[in-house]
Parts: sequence; C-alpha cells; structure tokens
Amino acid sequence: MLLFFILGLFVHFVFFTSIFDVYFTSPLVHGMTPQFTPLPPPAKRLVLFVADGLRADTLYELDENGNSRAPFIRNIIMHEGSWGISHTHVPTESRTGHVALIAGFYEDVSAVAKGWKENPVEFDSLFNESKYTWSWGSPDILPMFSKGASGDHVYTYSYGAEIEDFGSHDATKLDTWVFDNVKDFFHAARNNQSLFSKINEEKIVFFLHLLGIDTNGHAHRPSSREYKDNIKKVDNGVKEIVFLFKHFYGNDGKTTFIFTSDHGMTDWGSHGAGHPSETLTPLVTWGAGIKYPQKVSAQLFDDAFLKEWKLENWKRQDVNQADIAPLMASLIGVPFPLNSVGTLPVDYLNNTDLFKAESMFANAGQILEQFKVKMAQKKEVTLPFLFTPFKLLTDSKQLNILRKARSFVKQRKYDEVVSICKELIRLALKGLSYYHTYDRLFLGVSVVLGFVGWTSYASLLIIKSHFHLTRGVSKELKKPSHLMPCSFVAIGILVAFFLLIQACPWTYYVYCLLPVPIWYAVLREFQVIQDLVTSLLTFPLSHFASYLLVFALGIEVLVLSFSYRYMLTAGLVAFAGWPFFTQLWTRARVTSVSWIFFCLLLAVFPLMPVIGRKPDISLVMGAGSLVLLLSLFVIKSLIKRKESFMNEELLIHLFQLLSIVLSMYVVYSTHRSLLRKQGLPLMNQIVSWTILASSFVVPLLSPMILFQRLFSILLSLMSTYLLLSTGYEALFPLVLSCLMFAWIHMEQEILQQSNISFKQKLTSITFSCNSDITQFRQLYLDDIRRAFFFVFFLVTAFFGTGNIASINSFEPTSVSCFLTVFSPFMMGALMMWKILIPFVLVMCAFEAVQLTTQLSSKSLFLIVLVISDIMALHFFFLVKDYGSWLDIGTSISHYVIVMSMTIFLVFLSGLAQLLTTKKLKLCGKPKSHLM
Repeated sequence: MLLFFILGLFVHFVFFTSIFDVYFTSPLVHGMTPQFTPLPPPAKRLVLFVADGLRADTLYELDENGNSRAPFIRNIIMHEGSWGISHTHVPTESRTGHVALIAGFYEDVSAVAKGWKENPVEFDSLFNESKYTWSWGSPDILPMFSKGASGDHVYTYSYGAEIEDFGSHDATKLDTWVFDNVKDFFHAARNNQSLFSKINEEKIVFFLHLLGIDTNGHAHRPSSREYKDNIKKVDNGVKEIVFLFKHFYGNDGKTTFIFTSDHGMTDWGSHGAGHPSETLTPLVTWGAGIKYPQKVSAQLFDDAFLKEWKLENWKRQDVNQADIAPLMASLIGVPFPLNSVGTLPVDYLNNTDLFKAESMFANAGQILEQFKVKMAQKKEVTLPFLFTPFKLLTDSKQLNILRKARSFVKQRKYDEVVSICKELIRLALKGLSYYHTYDRLFLGVSVVLGFVGWTSYASLLIIKSHFHLTRGVSKELKKPSHLMPCSFVAIGILVAFFLLIQACPWTYYVYCLLPVPIWYAVLREFQVIQDLVTSLLTFPLSHFASYLLVFALGIEVLVLSFSYRYMLTAGLVAFAGWPFFTQLWTRARVTSVSWIFFCLLLAVFPLMPVIGRKPDISLVMGAGSLVLLLSLFVIKSLIKRKESFMNEELLIHLFQLLSIVLSMYVVYSTHRSLLRKQGLPLMNQIVSWTILASSFVVPLLSPMILFQRLFSILLSLMSTYLLLSTGYEALFPLVLSCLMFAWIHMEQEILQQSNISFKQKLTSITFSCNSDITQFRQLYLDDIRRAFFFVFFLVTAFFGTGNIASINSFEPTSVSCFLTVFSPFMMGALMMWKILIPFVLVMCAFEAVQLTTQLSSKSLFLIVLVISDIMALHFFFLVKDYGSWLDIGTSISHYVIVMSMTIFLVFLSGLAQLLTTKKLKLCGKPKSHLM
C-alpha cells in the first residue's frame, strides 16, 4: 500500500505540472532581426512615469468639490497631449504590468511565481534597446530590466526594501524619494562632464517608478484620503520633474513624457484578477511627437466614464498595455522590443503620414519575425506529414502583403499602409497563438488518458480490497500470458520513438508514457472488472440509478461551488436534513439538533461577501470572546470529570487561553496603531510570531483523549487565525469546528445502530488506538458518504470565506499583525496558512471519524482520492484558452486548486496525524505514540 501511495503522489504531481506545459508555457522566441523606423524620430529622450496601483477613474474623476485631484495631468489632457485608458491583462501584478509596458508582451503566469526581481526568461525591452536608461524606484521592479539588459547602459537607483512599509506613517515618502533623487541626479550632472554628455545623447530613457499610491491603496484602500492625497503629491511631483527637464534641456522640444500605471486596484485594496478597477489604468502622453488635444462632439466609447470625468469633449484613445512599448520605441527611434506583441497606436503620434506608415511597417515586420521563427521552430521538430501550417498567413500571403505595403508607400497611400500593416499584425499574432498552442490537443489527450486510467485503477483497487464483490472469484492460478505485457511494451517503445524523432522535451515523455503502465495495471484487473459487472447486473436497476444520480449530483455541486459559492449553502442545507432520513432524529435527538444548527449556521458564510468588505475588528473580538467562553465551559466540565486535570493539563489550557487573549489584544492594538499611522509595534510583531510558532507545539502537549486533543488543536489554531483575521471570517473556524464535533458524534451514533460492534465511548477513545486499525472491516455505502462529506467540508473550508481561485478575494491587510513591510512571498505564505487552518481542522476531524468508525484511513482515503480525481478531470475539460483573461485564468486556477488539494491531502493528512497522535511531555524526553 505504501508503494501505491508513493506512485499516486507521483502520478498526481505529473498531472498537476502538466497544466504548466499545456497552458503556462513561455510565449517567447529568440533569433529575430531588430526592426525600427528608418526616419528620424521626433524625440531625443523619453520620460516614463509609472504610478504603481493607480486606477484610471480615481485619476480622471473630479472630487466632491468639482476639482481634479491631479490638476497638472488634467491640464495636459486639455491643452498639451493625448489621453486614454490602457487595458491591462490578467494577472494584474506589478511584474507583469511593467513587463507589458516596457517589453511589450504579456508574461505567462508562471513567471510571476518564479521570481520578482530576477528574470526567469530572457526578454528584450525598451531599456535594452535604448542608448542609456536611468531608473529610480522600487528594488522589486528595477532589477528586472537592468539584469536582463545587454551591456552596461541601464542604471538603477533604488531605496531599501525596508521602507516599503504598509503600516508606515506616510507612504508618499516612496514617491518623494524618487522625485528628490531625480532632482539631485540632474544637479550632479551639471558638475560631471561624463554624465552630462551621456544625458545629452539621443535615444535615452528616464524611468520613474512611483510605488506610494500602491502602498497606500493596500494599507488604506483606494477610497481613502491617503490614496487620493498621494495622487495629488504625485501630480505635483510630475509637474516639478517636467519643469526640471524643460529647464535643463533649454526647452528644446525633444522630450516626450508618458504617464501611466502598471495596474489598478479594487475598492478593497487588492489586485491580481480581472476586475475593471484593476484592468483599467490611465495613459497620458505629451511632448515631442505626441498629438495635441482634439476636441470632439462624439466618442467611440459607450461607457459612462467620459461624462463622469467631464472629459467627453476631449478625444479618448484607448490602447492595450503592450501597445505602449512600440509607441515609446517609435518616439525615440530605437528598435521595437523583439518580443513585443503590441500594435503601435498611430493616433497618438504627431508626425508626418510617412513616419506613421513607416513606423507601422516596422511594427508589422517585428511581429512577423516572431511568427516566422515560431513557425520554423515548430516545423523543425514535427514530422513533415504531421505538420499543419497556419493557413491564414502562408509564405505567399506574407510576401503579397509586404509588397502591397511598399507599393502603397511609393504611391503615398499612407492610410492604406497603416490599415494593411494592422491586418498583417492581426494575422501574425493569431499565427503566434496557433503555434504556441500547437501541441495542446496532443498533450491534453495524453493527460486525460492517464487521468481516466489512474481513476479507474484506484476504483478497482477499492473494489478488490474493501468490498465483498470479488469474494467469489476463483483463486486458481492460471498460466500467465505474455501477450498483454509485450503489447504494452511495444506501445511504449513506439510512443518513445515518436517523441524522439520529433525532439520533444523530456516532460512530453512523462505525459505520453505514463498512461501506458497505468492502463496495463487496469487491464490486469480484468477479472475484477468482470466480477463487478456481474454484481451490478444483479443489483436492482432503480437502486443503482438512484445511487449513481445522487453521486453525480454531489460531484456537480462540488464542481459548481468553485464558481458559485452559494452551492455550498445549498449542500449544507441538504446536509441539515440528513437526520430526518435516518433513525438518528428519534434515537439521538440532541446530537441531531446540534448537527442541524451548525449546518445551517455554517451555510450562512458562503452567502457573505468575500470581496469589498471593510475591516470589522469588533467581529474578531467577538470571535475571540466566544472561544474564551467555550474554553471556560470545557475546562469546567473537565475539572469536574477528572481530579488530575488540575495539574499539567490545566497549565496547557491556561496557556492556550492566554494565547487567545494576547491575539485579541494584538489585533486590537495593531489596528489602532495602523489607524494612527504609527506602524506595527515591535512587541505586537514578536507576540504574533511567537503565537504562530507555539500553535504547532502546544497541541502535542495535550492529552491523547480524542475530544481534548481536538479541542486543544482548535484553541491553538484559533489564536493564529484571529491574528490573520479582519472581520467575520474569524468566526468561521469556530463554527466549522463545532460542526466537525457534531459530525464525529453523528458518525458514532450511525455506527452504533449498524451491525458493526462498537464498545467504546467518545470520552474514552484515544488517538493512540489508531495504530491497531488496518483492516477492521470492509467498506459500505455509508463509507462513500463519509468520504463525500469529507471532500465537501474541505471545499467549504477553502471557499467558506473567500474564493481562492481569485487572488484579490482575500484581505491583504490580514497579515498586518506579522509584518507591514512589503514581502510578497512571506505575505503569501501567511495568507496560505490562513487558508489551510480550516483545512487542518477538517483533516483532524476526519482522523477522528476514521478512528471512531473503526475504519482504515487508507481505505477511506482511496475513496476521497477517486472523488477528487473525478472533480479534477471535470475541471481539466472546463479549462478555457479563449474568452476574457478572467475566464481563462479562473478556469485554469480551478484545475490547479483541485490538483493541489489532492496532492496536499497526503501532506496535510500527515500533519493531522502528527497533531492528533503524537505526545510531548513538559518535563523529560519527548514521548511519541506510534500510529
């Protein structure tokens, strides 16, 4: 059985990683020829302002007094330049946003996880193509473009990471630091001849990364006075820098200014998904080569923004975020970034029609180069008779379009040149996508074959080992046939040879060869399959159909709950009616009432909002108070029951009560301190980390008795969960745990009514008894229900207070008791632990259910594995590669979540067993109770 679990872990790891080869591969190709506009550019230098986390509506709208929060930027819109909205792509994170702005392509999601400061893949950028680039700002952003640049011409000036503090008194100091250092830089340049000559060169870029708005948005939300005041300070800082450049360069009219943002921010202070508040960012351009404001009587856009912003008379020109990179390259005359997929927005250019036509021609050539390289790479590793070229852009069609474009240039039909080049770009981008996803169907079929085979094998193993269906199978030994193993070996060799001649990556071998041994193992159990079919034929058809319908309906409810959380409410309400369909309502009235009450109470949480909620510390305090009251009640009952409880056990419980009190105090005082902008008190931070660390150890000191150990685990995890809570979600683990206790009692009552002998009471069962449970009994239909309950409660634990398929559905300030200095991976780890705490509570309860029902954990775990795999296969078919970026990202994340859940079940099961079955002593050597 151990070998089976190791094999299962490997198989699920392969299925999990397959999604990155199927959907999350890097779109980059190398080996293209640089393309640039041959005509003299309008600007010598470009200044790029990126206000991190700035929403378009917050910048453009007027305040309650009818005044602009950014009067200088608004004056530019109305008198000097062009403006619009830059539409970003998912994930709306700083890394991907800046890569799209400066390199012109949309980085695949996996790159965000691989690193923020380092480049997981090499890519070209505007900075790399420039003569010189100077940049100021965050140490999390600037190194991406300096370390990826060739040569030594990209210079970075960053502040220390420690001042990126969400609890800081004034986050605008991040932007003030940038503005002050730019001023000092130009002041020093007057006395440094080498630097002075460099900054007077052509094709140079100045990049100002302004992080204050994003920091204030996370800490105080975009509707706060801090966020809006930061916009005013940025506007004033931009004004000073613009005047500085004009004065330094003597108003030579050769400087272009671009003001934009990498992403927006939701009303609740987060980003990462596809909400319009995250994907709509401002774009304001002015200076050399930029078209002046155009008064219009009608606009192309049917949204209500223009009237709200009082800008309906000034022409709005929207772009995709990647379009800004070719715009900047065209303005200063450098080659377009080699991997850019942006289309030059020619309507922003104030230049001759010839310049616009030549720029578009170079833009089309640059994207066509990527298409050619991608096609050549795919053709090289595909057998000629299997290669299917992209039919909409054949070699002859490419030449035809290029000839037409050059002919139109000679005829001075510049509008036609722009039009035909846009069409060429559209086809080339479509072709790039075609070749990028060329192997997707092939890989998908391989993964599905493996998936179905593994699920079938696990199901057969359950039937063979734990049901009575195969007891009648003849045990007579038959002479083994070599035909089937030889056939599968031959299939494996053919598949490997096919992959070898196509020079496929080694991961392809894993995906394509894995189904071979899996299906061989399935077909070896042919006798079990035959016996199962025979048994099912003797089963009443109506009963079989009803059981199958209920099982399918349950699976669908679980699948739908990933997109519609209220399905969890429907499931919990249905669970509440369970006692009425059994004898429990008459034989165990109190237990049934508890089960119904907590099912209905827990059903409220999925109906609560997961996003947009405001922090409510009073609810956190209320949750802590309820835990204290419950603890006092439990301690009182234990003291009455056991005289010896006054010793070591009482000390442990008092320490846990103290942890709860300290957690409540830390949450309250930290919240007040942050409101006063005094930052995170050091003592609060020390206490928080101490409570977190102790929560893993203290439960191991508690008695091994089932109820007391589970309650100790609840107290320890609740003390940590309170520190990570900002509102009603603090009540969720408490209600969930109460339901888990009711579930354990319900299962014991069910077992007592069955034919299975049961002599122990819950008050006398200890977790150390688990070592004797291996094969106490066979599986029954009730065990399938128990496994389904477990999976349902796991999904409820995940989605009860948040949608983990969406990055922005969790409160970013929930980690403020532990740290406020920006650290994406540490913050992510803390939020992940917050997500897993309810998961661990369910796992521990499941361990207790297995113990009280005298059922092998391996047996029940196999059923859970099959249910999870059926869900994962369902989500694999639901993965989209079309539609909105939000739809694509959500569909992929659902599959990743289910596969992660299946893999982590093994590890969290081990953690639950550690928390429930291990015992440490306060004095002397640790004592371990084996399972």
